[in-house]
Amino acid sequence: MLTRAGVLAGLVASALLGAVPTRAAEAPTVFAAASLKNALDDIAGSYAKEGKPAPKISYAASNTLAKQIEQGAPADLFFSADLDWMDYLAKNNLIRPDTRVSLLANSIVLIAPKDSKAEVKMGPGLDLATALGQGKLAMGNVDAVPAGKYGKAALEKLGGWAGVKDKVAQAESVRTALLLVSRGEAPLGIVYATDAAADANVRIVATFPADSHPAIVYPVAITKDSANPDAAGLLAYLRGPTAKAAFEKQGFTVLNRAATAQQ
Repeated sequence: MLTRAGVLAGLVASALLGAVPTRAAEAPTVFAAASLKNALDDIAGSYAKEGKPAPKISYAASNTLAKQIEQGAPADLFFSADLDWMDYLAKNNLIRPDTRVSLLANSIVLIAPKDSKAEVKMGPGLDLATALGQGKLAMGNVDAVPAGKYGKAALEKLGGWAGVKDKVAQAESVRTALLLVSRGEAPLGIVYATDAAADANVRIVATFPADSHPAIVYPVAITKDSANPDAAGLLAYLRGPTAKAAFEKQGFTVLNRAATAQQ
């Protein structure tokens, strides 16, 4: 038989338990290529407006992010600017292969400061050395940063690499290369078309032919060690109509195909 003191104690305990706040769902962490910033910032905002935990996004060059994941950095999704770095993590069993999607495509362009009068004839026999003069060609690190690798491949294919290889300002990411041109610190640069569209201080001088470099594909996947229950939901959202509109607004081509369909 409960005493009055026992009932009171139970009520107090219940009140105390009820006062404990429910822990909010932890936001998923996305490691994303620097060129995705404008689009993903918009998408993250839309996702949060739908009542979901706004994802935490870390932007850098894909090679940097892949190495960080390899070293144990806590990421739930990896969104790369090329297939090579996603393949690198896959070979090291650091992603969930069944979640991998080739989501976007892009192109690379030659840019100059907006007031520049530089003109370049794009095609075989490409000559950038004359347009550069004593200046530098800004581009991502040609051995690691995806945009830099694509750029070097295109220059080699078109016969322009030998003339500029000693005039390259290699940046840690494509957005850093963009900034060098935007600030007028480099007369020319190679970036993604989406980067050029995001900066009013640069103009596109020419677009590299699609057959001058490997296809530019952006894959995304959930990391092997992710324990966040919202990671799958965020990935599905990235493949949905709201995200599609945001990507297309920034100039990306949306592929949205499972990795098994293209490998």
